[in-house]
Amino acid sequence: MGKGEGAKSTGYKAGTRDLFTKKFRSNGYNAPLTTFIRNFKIGDVVDVVADSRQQKGMPHKYYHGRTGKVWNVTKRAIGVEINKVHRQKQMVKRIHVRMEHLRPSKSAAGHLARIKQNDAIKKAAKESGVPAPLSALKRLPFSPRDGFELPMSNTCEAKVHTLTAVPYIFRPLERPEDYSHRL
Repeated sequence: MGKGEGAKSTGYKAGTRDLFTKKFRSNGYNAPLTTFIRNFKIGDVVDVVADSRQQKGMPHKYYHGRTGKVWNVTKRAIGVEINKVHRQKQMVKRIHVRMEHLRPSKSAAGHLARIKQNDAIKKAAKESGVPAPLSALKRLPFSPRDGFELPMSNTCEAKVHTLTAVPYIFRPLERPEDYSHRL
């Protein structure tokens, strides 16, 4: 587009009308108290989710919904390292974001739960004197489902239906000899 009135804006918050909109009945000025009580430490994994109630310390729209690691803690803001892919390069970007726009990430919850479970298995194996099998400590891919016998009462009309492919025969459309109906 050109430079006229219909030109597309490219400002810092361009195209965020829906992205930064609060859900129905959740808008209001004050953020919940838990937002400010949370303790973030260096090395914590956090999700950056911009809260439009607080414009101060709001991250750029690119970082909304991204996950990063805390590298700095200041009085009101948290420094977060986020990976950004640009063409063939992956850069580590360091941004400072206010606490209202951060929440602890649950991305590593499954991994940490598995570590705790494996430690319990190893401890039980050590106490019993029998080594824990590796299959109990490692994740296994989903195996195929077990076979089963289908009772005839569950089939249509209680009989076996054999399906055969019908060969495809190309037949061009037949055109009428008289084209007077088109006039």
